[in-house]
Amino acid sequence: MSRADELSQDEVFEVLKSPRRRYALYYLRREGGESELSDLTEQVAAWENETTPAALSTDQRKRVYISLYQTHLPKLDEANIVEYDRDAGIVRLGDRAADLDIYLGDVSREEFPWDRYYLALVAASSVLVAAVWLEVPLFGAIPGLLLATLILVVFGVSAVVHFLSYRRGGTVGTPPELHHANGEGN
Repeated sequence: MSRADELSQDEVFEVLKSPRRRYALYYLRREGGESELSDLTEQVAAWENETTPAALSTDQRKRVYISLYQTHLPKLDEANIVEYDRDAGIVRLGDRAADLDIYLGDVSREEFPWDRYYLALVAASSVLVAAVWLEVPLFGAIPGLLLATLILVVFGVSAVVHFLSYRRGGTVGTPPELHHANGEGN
């Protein structure tokens, strides 16, 4: 991208003056650059209301949805910071989004990939069950009830750790300005 294609300082400040636009950009960066409008709306509303997406009221969601749909996303789209497909309800980071990285802080650190962890756990459990069922040497001697108990304990402990890490919240993956507002961070 040439210097002429980069956002001017005035454009950067105009775009970033709205917390709602900043939150939308944080969320898109955290999600790998693409999101459905409904998911984006829920997380932005949750951050604004200092709650979880599940605890949001219909009015809280609706207020954020309308302003994102009518004002903020079109403004970001016009500046080529996002690509906003109204019909499909999809929002993607655009060509100029990287121009804002220095202003938005580091939210690139991903949270623990729980989805991949659980998939790996299912795969490993399936292999163990198959090995016991096929009576593969060493595994054939493991009683089925013991194996089932082991798998349940591993899933149970994983679910508790996942739940506690979610409840604790943490600062990874949330906008830096929320860390400071909540007394977290420096």
